Amino acid sequence: MSENETDGAPLAGKVALVAGATRGAGRGIAAELGAAGATVYCTGRTTRSARSEMDRPETIEDTAALVTAAGGEGIAVRVDHLDPAQVDGLVRRIDDERGRLDVLVNDVWGSDHLFEFGKPLWEQSLENGLRMLRLALDTHAITSHRALPLLIREPGGLVVEITDGTAEFNAEYRKDCGYFYDLVKTAVIRMALAQSVEIAPYGGTAVSLTPGWLRSEAMLEHFGVTEDTWPDGAEKDPHFAISETPALVGRAVAALAADPERARWNGTSQSSGGLAKVYGFTDADGSRPDAYAYITEVVMAGKPADVTGYR
Repeated sequence: MSENETDGAPLAGKVALVAGATRGAGRGIAAELGAAGATVYCTGRTTRSARSEMDRPETIEDTAALVTAAGGEGIAVRVDHLDPAQVDGLVRRIDDERGRLDVLVNDVWGSDHLFEFGKPLWEQSLENGLRMLRLALDTHAITSHRALPLLIREPGGLVVEITDGTAEFNAEYRKDCGYFYDLVKTAVIRMALAQSVEIAPYGGTAVSLTPGWLRSEAMLEHFGVTEDTWPDGAEKDPHFAISETPALVGRAVAALAADPERARWNGTSQSSGGLAKVYGFTDADGSRPDAYAYITEVVMAGKPADVTGYR
């Protein structure tokens, strides 16, 4: 499915839950599901009246507004996905209001402030590391535990576990990121595999999905650029030229959700750039960056930055 195709709204009548939709990949996914016509419940902890421990300005209400502006229906619901009771209430609300759940995206992370690059386990904060496991793994398990009974009520449900890195890329220990980060991002891939086995008999599909080098709000700030001036970030790191907007991973999820043959991906680990090649969608600027091919073949090979043939 291409974002340029005039096939109407392929997800009209479908209901999605994007857990962790406040910013970054979650926001991009919610907006692109909306662009495909879906109703999207956008959850997170930061609202216009209160912030989470991340202490950032993006809110779930803003994400929901983007969903509606894109052509869908965005519904903001403040939920702490570490609290089973709050997730119970969310799922009951979706069932009461819509009577179905077609897409579950587990994107809760909330740990940018908790991990440290280049430190061995014993030099890292144990408190921060254990908090990261809670925020990035327990939230996914709790949400799936409560939401899957609604999702599998009808065949065709899709679960997307958002991570960082493909299974192939994460097969080697990510020493620079450290013990806790590596554990989280690898475990999420395994969570998708487990769910793929358990929901397949009900006609469901589960995959893990990673964006490439994501130009999230925080990443743009880190490089001192805006989305309009992002190429200037390559002055700090030439490899930043392969980066992508959250729209690319959003279009990957929308393409999977609209694919009647999505079960072919069940249990697999995918990247936004890899699925862009299959489905034909592009990033917001019309390019098609394949970050993991680039990272493997250029960055890890020690070659000079050159995105020719990779976007």
